[in-house]
Amino acid sequence: MITRRQLLKTSAVALPAIILASQTIAGGHGRLGKFKGASNHVTTGTAELVKSDNGGSVNLLDDFTFDGAPDPKVALGKDGKYDPKTLSGLLKSNKGASSYELPAGIDPDDYNEVWIWCEKFNVPLGVASLG
Repeated sequence: MITRRQLLKTSAVALPAIILASQTIAGGHGRLGKFKGASNHVTTGTAELVKSDNGGSVNLLDDFTFDGAPDPKVALGKDGKYDPKTLSGLLKSNKGASSYELPAGIDPDDYNEVWIWCEKFNVPLGVASLG
């Protein structure tokens, strides 16, 4: 039979491990930012930039929406300047969650913005400044 004291002692040790495990499963816990549309496009929702052992990724969360345009791509930028070498792929959907691996050699810590970029017309479609 477990005493109340033993239960509390066990819980104090186990609870932080359970919380850590659930956070790992829930997502990358990177830097977050809210999109603002650009070039007369409506882009809303949340972007997450995650650093990992094998580089990093951009996650567009469930609240992401985009009004559509030709050739929208996911990329990074810094201080209002888009970086073409960070192109991470064609936007998978105009609504909802999706994930994009960063190209090899890109360090997420070097960037403070997630961009939706129209490569065909060379214009921004939305930018999320990261906190």
